[in-house]
Amino acid sequence: MKFFVDTADVKEIRELNELGLVDGVTTNPSLILKSGGKIAEVTRQICDIVEGPVSAEVVATEYKEMMREAETLAGIADNVCIKVPLTLDGLRACRSIRSDLGRMVNVTLCFSANQALLAAKAGASFISPFVGRIDDIGEPGMSLIEDIRQIYNNYLFETEILVASVRTVNHVKEAALIGADVATIPPAIVRQLVRHPLTDKGLDAFLADWAKTGQRIG
Repeated sequence: MKFFVDTADVKEIRELNELGLVDGVTTNPSLILKSGGKIAEVTRQICDIVEGPVSAEVVATEYKEMMREAETLAGIADNVCIKVPLTLDGLRACRSIRSDLGRMVNVTLCFSANQALLAAKAGASFISPFVGRIDDIGEPGMSLIEDIRQIYNNYLFETEILVASVRTVNHVKEAALIGADVATIPPAIVRQLVRHPLTDKGLDAFLADWAKTGQRIG
């Protein structure tokens, strides 16, 4: 499963990328706001760091304006993936961006299997189901990932399932068990994945025993 980082924080992205853990990045208007920078500048900086897809989102709601914004975003860097909302205009834009601009498209704000089916038929590169937000309304977000995986397998759709709104390390584990293609993860959750109390305990014991040997390596 590929790991995308869900942030527009250039410092965080650079640090995680140096660990070799970043396959791509997703941003959205809220994350751009949080970064405090201009969308073109921040997106360009991220694209310079990461080789994989960097999702940059249109904010228009009508097709023609979406396409205008998509062309602008596509001009920032070759690895920009255009992000569009899961609306009828967004689906139309998805098909046009793929065919006319030759760019990857991330269809976002997916909350149902039917929506994911439409996105795949529109040629989306990625579909972004928001599991955390579904959990928030008392429904199991991961059940949606299971449904989408089954539908895409049934018809051999090439659209990749990009699990979004990841809130916990269990979301990552469950997405991997189901067979999601990508999880886009906040930096804090990426760092939590490596942690386990028994790992810390074992390392402390090894270091204490090594100190008693009085030896050095090299």
